[in-house]
Amino acid sequence: MTQFRALRRVASILTTPREPEDFLNLVNPLSSARQLRGVVTKVVRETADSTTIHFRPGRGWNPHAAGQWARIGVEIDGVRQWRSYSLSAAVGHDPAITVTAIGYVSTALARDTKVGDILFLDTPQGDFVLPEHPRPLLMLTAGSGLTPVMSMIRTLVPRRPDADVVLVHSARTRDEALFHDELLELADQFPGLTVRHWFTREEGARRLDLSDVTDLETLCPDWRERAAYACGPTDFLDAATELWLHDGDDATHTNLTIERFAPVLLEGSGGEGGLLTFEKSDKEVEAGGDVPLLEAGEDCGVVMPSGCRMGICRSCLVPLVAGRVRDLRTGEVHGDEGELIQTCVNAAAGPVHLDI
Repeated sequence: MTQFRALRRVASILTTPREPEDFLNLVNPLSSARQLRGVVTKVVRETADSTTIHFRPGRGWNPHAAGQWARIGVEIDGVRQWRSYSLSAAVGHDPAITVTAIGYVSTALARDTKVGDILFLDTPQGDFVLPEHPRPLLMLTAGSGLTPVMSMIRTLVPRRPDADVVLVHSARTRDEALFHDELLELADQFPGLTVRHWFTREEGARRLDLSDVTDLETLCPDWRERAAYACGPTDFLDAATELWLHDGDDATHTNLTIERFAPVLLEGSGGEGGLLTFEKSDKEVEAGGDVPLLEAGEDCGVVMPSGCRMGICRSCLVPLVAGRVRDLRTGEVHGDEGELIQTCVNAAAGPVHLDI
């Protein structure tokens, strides 16, 4: 260890003002000790708007559990942008994300990513994972909510002859359904997987109705006996939560695990809003009381730190210089000078100055 430190000091002298890692990056772009990175190894178009991006992570990556997500950073016009994406690859394989072209960063990733591109990474996170012990499962998904569940299915079904999984997936059309053909092939190959697609915009179709048990009992009659996992749009998950709470048996509501891609906001939690001043960026913008500080800053060109964008990872913290903010999840108004504010779930409650 002493010899290593001595060699590093010599290397630092020879490479000043650069660090030795800067020159290693020219040879191996994954070698940075300061930021975990991955190189894109394969890009697969899933639908007209969705793309799966496979990547090989550098040293420091922790293997993911099926269903987890990770923060992914990408350089766009010279600015590093971070977003959180579910990992769709099976456990034991190099990770992959499946991205739908909705929003600035997701559209850039889905449309422009090429083999050999470098992604900036954070380690996998999340507790939307398979149960510890084998049991019958119901996977209830809509739209891109299938991505973490696909990791679960790819991991579990081919490896466990005792697997018993029913997947109910809602999509607008067959052409927009993620992994459509692969899922049907898996269901044909492995008797432990049953796939039920529900297309909401094809002839004679309608939205999957979770306001009562009728549709669900048609698709999966024994749904009360299964451990259920649900992921999709907010209204879809809210309806599932209510159904399990009110129409299951005494234990059913504890058998539903939810993964949300957006924070649960308190209805009517917006206040008066106010003038936002971004001190270091020298920018100001009027923002409504229901607009997250993160979105208001991005809309006026401020480079805002971000991660999950739903109040979990705390990557969006920015110091408050002055003013008060309202937590959009609880309605609480708070703010002390120097307090670190989660900008993705707080809005202005009057004039606000942020140290960014």
